[in-house]
Amino acid sequence: MRMRISPSFGSAMASSFTVCRLHTIGRGSLVKCLQKVDTFLHRNIGTNVVAVQEEKNGFKSLYAVQAERQEQAERSVLISCHSRTNEKKFLKYIANYGDIQKYFFYESYGMYAVVEFANQESVASLLEETAIPSISHESLVPFKSRLLSMRNLASVDLPNQLSGKKRQAQTSIPINELIQRLSKEESIDQQITSLTEAYQLTEENYRLRYLVCSLLKDIAAGFFPECTIMPFGSSVNGFGKLGCDLDMFLDLDGISGKNSTMPKSGLFLEYQMKRANLQRIVTQNILSVIGECVDQFGPGCVGVQKILNARCPLVRFAHQPSGFQCDLTANNRVAMKSTELLYLYGELDPRVRHLVFTVRCWARAHSLTSSIPGAWISNFSLTVMVLFFLQRRSPPIIPTLDHLRDLAGPEDKSVIEDNDCTFVSDFSKIRLESNTETLEQLLCEFFEFYASFCFRTLSINIRKGKEQNKPEVAPLHIQNPFETTLNVSKNVNASQVAAIKSRKRRKFEPASERIKSLLESLKNTNNQQNQS
Repeated sequence: MRMRISPSFGSAMASSFTVCRLHTIGRGSLVKCLQKVDTFLHRNIGTNVVAVQEEKNGFKSLYAVQAERQEQAERSVLISCHSRTNEKKFLKYIANYGDIQKYFFYESYGMYAVVEFANQESVASLLEETAIPSISHESLVPFKSRLLSMRNLASVDLPNQLSGKKRQAQTSIPINELIQRLSKEESIDQQITSLTEAYQLTEENYRLRYLVCSLLKDIAAGFFPECTIMPFGSSVNGFGKLGCDLDMFLDLDGISGKNSTMPKSGLFLEYQMKRANLQRIVTQNILSVIGECVDQFGPGCVGVQKILNARCPLVRFAHQPSGFQCDLTANNRVAMKSTELLYLYGELDPRVRHLVFTVRCWARAHSLTSSIPGAWISNFSLTVMVLFFLQRRSPPIIPTLDHLRDLAGPEDKSVIEDNDCTFVSDFSKIRLESNTETLEQLLCEFFEFYASFCFRTLSINIRKGKEQNKPEVAPLHIQNPFETTLNVSKNVNASQVAAIKSRKRRKFEPASERIKSLLESLKNTNNQQNQS
């Protein structure tokens, strides 16, 4: 397979991403650097690479982060507000029920407020005072949700709407605004950093995602009182873009007594479960019941689909108050380990996330990825490709998964469905080599690396950090880090690749030739500089 990897942000983004220019004379923008190579002055822009030791001191494990955010979500409520609600009156009223730790407003099918109290008792006190509306033409089930509706607090003394500073965006900024922001930066490295900051999830968006999981857990707790629902994937691994889907995992392993063989009391729990020989069938039954409850009684949950025959059974729905498209799964622990691994790689070096966001932005602009499922390369596959590239630098920027496994202690041992998912959790054990390449250098080298990569015969493997022969015939083969017999890019088919090439053929020369021309131009420019 020959992938169409164009180094030009601007060429295929004519309708959606205008060429961005810098006001500083002599510096090329990210687009100009990669598109107009004949006038590009190649240089090394000095960047301050964060010291490894400094990163270690500030590192938090994903488990610690999730525990903290879940605890915050349990102390929070989501309130639908009138668009002209008086902010001061709103806060004064809510504060009657307890100390407010944090709050923010956002818009999604109306104005909403997320309010975090100092303790769960305040939430309980607020719910006790909450009235159940009386609607004559509907049959109501008084489910006590933490999704509330604030009424009769219209703006009287303050005619303006809620303060704009406290309205938190939950989607990416418009492309024109992003272009303006990038045009003000003075280097390509700064542009890449600015692009990441514009696209990545905000603190408020993280809080909202955990709160939605907590609200859904309130529904599932009717059947499994000690269950946990937590986000995974792009919502927590550090590579999520504003507006990305919310993937959730129903965890039943934390139910007390589940792993006890002989309780001290001598008592066993009575239960009823239809006979099932496979864990998959049990998972399907659980999700079917939860999905039906979400559909019938979940406030703000619409378009519920129970997709139980997929490789990983799930319940899909839209949560209107947050604006998130949600997927709920169960018994998907390999995906949880993949989330933890990506989070770890992103924490090892800030350049990892910056490069991933930039490559994803480029791929979306060139229609290599899509929000519609199909024969497209996925963001996860692109992320693995970036990780593999960074493992192949000299010296490498991040270690291989096998190396992380070798550093693991007995407490890190993890085998899921016969798949070895073990890797080190103690961040202090990881020693990184000193690599000071700039983001500009890495981005150019990324395109050069994959322009010459033999996709026809080789497979990408981040466990070992080196190419391997393809175990199967496929246009693109990227080995799943943990389920090593799987190809995470299996959905990419030859006909789709051919269609992409056909659409571009009239406008572009082959990608490999284009990138070779780019690199040759850069080398010639450097030679001329050295001679002068």
